[in-house]
Amino acid sequence: MSLQLTSITFDAQDPTGLARFWAAALHWDIDDRDSDVVELVPTDGTQVGLTFILNSDEKVGQNRIHLDLTTSSLEDQFDTVNELIATGARHVDVGQGPNAPHVVLADPEGNEFCIIEPTNMFLSECGRLGAVNCDGSKETGYFWSSALGWPLIWDQNEETAIRAPQTTGPIITWSGPPLLSKNTKNRLHLDLAPQVNDSQHSEADRLISLGATRVDIGQGDVPWIVMADPDDNEFCLLTPR
Repeated sequence: MSLQLTSITFDAQDPTGLARFWAAALHWDIDDRDSDVVELVPTDGTQVGLTFILNSDEKVGQNRIHLDLTTSSLEDQFDTVNELIATGARHVDVGQGPNAPHVVLADPEGNEFCIIEPTNMFLSECGRLGAVNCDGSKETGYFWSSALGWPLIWDQNEETAIRAPQTTGPIITWSGPPLLSKNTKNRLHLDLAPQVNDSQHSEADRLISLGATRVDIGQGDVPWIVMADPDDNEFCLLTPR
C-alpha cells in the first residue's frame, strides 16, 4: 500500500488573501470553496495543490517547512522577487548570508519561502513549485519515502530528498540537524490520502509501524486522522480518494 500526497496545507489568518498571493507566485488558479478553506489548483501538471485553512493563531518562530520556487533566468528571479514584494512579500534573514544565490522572502503572513537561482541543477526539472523544504532528520526522510512510496533521490551527509516516481511535482527535502525548535503546531503540514480502495485505518497502522504517532491538536470529531512524523511534524491522513 502507499499514500497519495494531496495537498500542502497552510494555517492562515486570511485564507482568501494568502491564497491570492500564492496563486500569483505559482501562476496557479484559485478554487474558492468558502472563506475558511481555499484551495489552489495547479495549472502546470503538478499533482499536489495548496490549501489554506482559517486559523487565527499568530505565527511563532521560523517555520519548519517552506517552499522553494524555481526561476528560469536571473531576470525571472529578479522580476519574481520584485513582483511578490509588490503583492505583500518581504525580505527576511534566516541566516542565508549576503552571498546566497537564492532570495529568502516571507509571504504576507510571515511564512518563509525561497526564490531559487536559475543555475540550481537539483531543481532544474521541477515546475515553479520546485521543492517542499523541510527541517528534519534523515530518519524522517526515510519515513516519508516509505509512507508515500517515493524513492530517495538524495541521501548524503544527513540530508535526504524524495520525489514521486512520475516526476510530476516538487521534490521534498530534509536538511538534517540541527533541527529548529518546535513549541507549537506547524503552520504548514502535508495532507495524505489512501487510494480509493484502501483503508484509512490500515494506513494509519502502517504509518505507526514506520514511526508515526497519533496526536491531538484539538481537532475534535473529524473524518481525518492527525498524526506526527518521527520529528514531531503534524500531518493529516484523509479519507480514501
